[in-house]
Amino acid sequence: MLKRSTMIYTELSPNPNSMKFVLNYELVPEGLSFDYPDMASTRDEKKASPLAADLFQFPFVQRVFIASNFITITKDDETEWETVLGDLRRFLKIFFDDENDVFLKSTIDKNTLIVDANDSETVGKIKATLDQYVRPAVESDGGAINFADYNEESGTVTVMLQGSCSGCPSATVTLKDGIERLLTNMVPGVKEVVAEAI
Repeated sequence: MLKRSTMIYTELSPNPNSMKFVLNYELVPEGLSFDYPDMASTRDEKKASPLAADLFQFPFVQRVFIASNFITITKDDETEWETVLGDLRRFLKIFFDDENDVFLKSTIDKNTLIVDANDSETVGKIKATLDQYVRPAVESDGGAINFADYNEESGTVTVMLQGSCSGCPSATVTLKDGIERLLTNMVPGVKEVVAEAI
């Protein structure tokens, strides 16, 4: 049986402490993403990931985010990418060439996408707009955006920013000048977009 060949390249993200490691195949079913802000979260039964746990063994790793065909690793302020990039790339290449599991099987089973039939028309439009217009751009920068809540009274949409977006200096500008402008123009009733702290 032929082994899958793994190719990995890196992309800078708007967050100077985050680097996107892109693979030549999918790691996560479409629409799913997993954010690990610390080692303890890698053992959470809803999103357990041996890969994320292994990456936290590097002392400079502060956060791991896995989506689509990429892994975004956020480092501490003291470490320079030039000194650790080669080690991370080699580690990932060996991990995938050895066909290790990225997630426990239960993680994928527990995270199938469910469309909520109880969503209001406005919430449905918000989710569709985020998926169609915002998610691709945010993923290209090594992050993800997920709908959290909509307050009909105030017109406030709450989203969760993950991956390189979490803690990124330009996240507020993207949120207000990009996402908020898009949603207020495309979805009647939306007046503001805020990020949920994670």
